[in-house]
Amino acid sequence: MHVEKSAHRLPSLEVQAILAKYPPDQRRSAVMPLLYLAQREKMYVGREDLAEIAEILGLTPTEVASIVGFYSLYYDEPQGKYHIQVCTDLPCALRGADRFMQELCARLGIQPGKTTADGLITVEAVMCLAACDKAPMFQLQSGAGLQYYENQTLESALALIEQLRQDAATKRGRNGHG
Repeated sequence: MHVEKSAHRLPSLEVQAILAKYPPDQRRSAVMPLLYLAQREKMYVGREDLAEIAEILGLTPTEVASIVGFYSLYYDEPQGKYHIQVCTDLPCALRGADRFMQELCARLGIQPGKTTADGLITVEAVMCLAACDKAPMFQLQSGAGLQYYENQTLESALALIEQLRQDAATKRGRNGHG
């Protein structure tokens, strides 16, 4: 299937590269890489993205939306540039994850699941990131991918967030924005 840039928002060459990895009769399997591609720039998958991916793969927008709803790495509403997901499953909670999450959100001036006023940081609770023995821990999702941070303290997390903010300010300055 040929995808024209003028008819779609997703980058045509990247869509073609993803689709080329799948046999024509298994093209539906490309749904997750296409969702990641759609989310990469604005940190969420909008309705127009669902419709476009559905059209490309011969699915309904509802089928594509069900995948976004199932996986914790896809978002259907705007998020911060940096998305912090703190594991609060029982083993992590027993190692202080709940308190860590509450204190982190309080210091950032947000509620869990919300984004900071500068639009850079979203913090949310998730279940099981498979590092129970290293809690409190979180995964950080950004345009650069996914990174894990284990054995965190409030101070180490805030230092990382400060570095992320400095990096974002530097990039804005180089691009002539902000």
